[in-house]
This record gives sequence, C-alpha cells and structure tokens, in this order.
Amino acid sequence: MQSQISVRLDETIHEQITSVAKKLRRKRSDIVRLALEKFISEINGPDESKPYDQVKGLIGSVSSGIPNLGEAHREYLVNKFKKNA
Repeated sequence: MQSQISVRLDETIHEQITSVAKKLRRKRSDIVRLALEKFISEINGPDESKPYDQVKGLIGSVSSGIPNLGEAHREYLVNKFKKNA
C-alpha cells in the first residue's frame, strides 16, 4: 500500500516541477517521487549500479602501448580510418 504525504512548496519550486512534468509528460507526483528517490540514494552513498562504479577498478589497468593515446586519440583514429579506407 502506498503512503501519502503533504508538502508545502514555494511558488518557484511548484512552477519548476510543473515545467519538468510537462516536458517529460509525467505527473507532478512522479517528478517529486523521482527527485526524492534520487536524493535518498545520494544520501545513502554511491549506487554501485552506475556504470562508472562498476568499472572504476578496471580504468587504467590495460595499456595500449601508445604513450600519448589520451592526448592524440583523434589523430590515431583518423590515421586508422585512412589506412582501412
């Protein structure tokens, strides 16, 4: 069973919620619910389901053998495409 809560909002926040609800084609109550869920999850710590959190231990663990790949990645890609074209 769902519980109900009443909250008083100032006009600015009410207008912002209404605007977001129209943009996303959702009910205002859905927007408030989503905002509360996000706030609570941030307070409770990092969400391990975020892609970065799942792979952060792997970042930097593999070497490409190219010392400046991060700085010149576009050049390497362009050259690779020219070779294969």
